[in-house]
Amino acid sequence: MLRYLLVSLAVLLAGVLAGCGLSPQYLQPEPRFTGQLVTVGKGQLVTVQVSDARPTTVIGTRGGLYADSSAIRVNKDAFLPRLQAETDAAVRMMGFTPMPKGADNAQFNLKLVQLSYSALEKNAFSKEAQLEAVYSLEVSNAGRRYSGRYAATLKQGYVKAPSEQVNNQWVSEVLSEGLRRVFKDPAIAQLLAE
Repeated sequence: MLRYLLVSLAVLLAGVLAGCGLSPQYLQPEPRFTGQLVTVGKGQLVTVQVSDARPTTVIGTRGGLYADSSAIRVNKDAFLPRLQAETDAAVRMMGFTPMPKGADNAQFNLKLVQLSYSALEKNAFSKEAQLEAVYSLEVSNAGRRYSGRYAATLKQGYVKAPSEQVNNQWVSEVLSEGLRRVFKDPAIAQLLAE
């Protein structure tokens, strides 16, 4: 009888410990620009460059007992083409013509400088994911320059560790909100329209 009790306890303990380890995730977020912009341009050419200036592809961990093995990664190839397309679309909505190259054009250089994900334990039954995206922007036209930093944060509570699909959605949301904040800055359109 004691033997069956010990075996049952060992199986239960193994199940609990296995549940504490979370696998790594490789996300492919799809940032989107939503909203309306005032058209101020008249078709002027603007060289639009979007880049990833983060020092690492790891944005955080999923937490758990073995946090070192539960990294969340976002590779630039997974989101940069979409971010470029959405940025081009927003520039077009402002009345300008985005171009991939051109030294004589106005310049619009957008960089993602930070993307982070923190899994925080609120209490024994619930946790919270805190995400942050930070963009840096440099705009130049006719010898004048403008630069800015734009941050967006997102907090989401959860009980069960979020799936890859849910984390993709959350990262997409924080990237999209950051992009929206970039284009809310009226100084950008003013400088490009000169």
